[in-house]
Amino acid sequence: MSLSAFLSQNALKVENVKLAVSKRFVDADTKKPVEWEIKAITSTEDEAIRKSCAKRVPVPGKKNQYQKETDYDMYLGKLAVACTVFPNLNDQALQDSWKVMGAEALLKTMLTPGEYAEYLTRVQEVCGFDTTLQDEVDEAKN
Repeated sequence: MSLSAFLSQNALKVENVKLAVSKRFVDADTKKPVEWEIKAITSTEDEAIRKSCAKRVPVPGKKNQYQKETDYDMYLGKLAVACTVFPNLNDQALQDSWKVMGAEALLKTMLTPGEYAEYLTRVQEVCGFDTTLQDEVDEAKN
């Protein structure tokens, strides 16, 4: 066994994914839905996002003791923004047109609840969260 397979230049790159997130955003010329582009982020970037969504909450019945809790909805919103290549959710003109401030608010305003939920699912798949632990256990048994 050689370690060369683990060298950066030999690792397969995760390709960006293009998909039509909504049928409501259509190209003026072709009348077809405009594709959005999603990229995978690194584990380091993911960890930073998770930490930014964590808060300390008191442990019930235990004075001066706290536990860390992650706001999962906030995490998914920030993850989606970090992974979105196109459209540029930080574009001021785009935010102004939707009368919102911030990329997370823009994404939630642009998409309907169903579109947003589907988009979050696709972002997680691109980042490698497409299999659950139970799926992996079942696969290992076979």
